[in-house]
Amino acid sequence: MKATTGDHLVVHGRIVGQHDHVVEIIEVLGTNGTPPYRIRAEDGHEAIMSPGPDSVVQHKTAADVHPTR
Repeated sequence: MKATTGDHLVVHGRIVGQHDHVVEIIEVLGTNGTPPYRIRAEDGHEAIMSPGPDSVVQHKTAADVHPTR
């Protein structure tokens, strides 16, 4: 798993009916984009996380960085 600052980390729900949890990666603490990551949730909570196999990285796109006007 490799990520960069600004990517989103999606943690899939583990049981039926549990929603995915999406957080923003605000700092990569590992080498070459590897975990652990400092993350920020929508409610502003920050934590350091080493994601498990139930997580995927959604990489930011060029459109996210430079939106059209």
